[in-house]
Amino acid sequence: MYIDPMTGAQRYRTPRGRFLHIPPQLPRSDWANDFGKPWWQGTRYEVGRLSAQTRNIRIINTLTSQEHTLEVGALESMWEILHRYLPYNAHAASYTWKYEGKNLNMECTLEENGIQDEEEEFDYLNMDGTLHTPAILLYFNDDLTEL
Repeated sequence: MYIDPMTGAQRYRTPRGRFLHIPPQLPRSDWANDFGKPWWQGTRYEVGRLSAQTRNIRIINTLTSQEHTLEVGALESMWEILHRYLPYNAHAASYTWKYEGKNLNMECTLEENGIQDEEEEFDYLNMDGTLHTPAILLYFNDDLTEL
């Protein structure tokens, strides 16, 4: 949004020109605005939820000793995190996911699995939060699945 210098009215900023449901620059009697909700506010084109907070986690494959850091949303379940990890390990579903020796419930979020976000505590103590990133360990299951 911006303030149009010619009319002084608040307008949508569309640097590539007008498109569907964007009102014309000046008032017009032939422009129909009875379409209801604009397309960008509808649920048809939603692709996910916007997370209020993100955090970094390390995922360590104990079989190969590979380590990857992912930035994940606080509301993501472990299944969603697993799907985001698949480009690094296409067989990730054949691993047992653990944190501090406990199996993780793949239906739950990090917080629900006991992996607390300590960023606020680090901020309170004036410490660099990047010095500690929780590590999830992956243990291979010989389940004979095919890729």
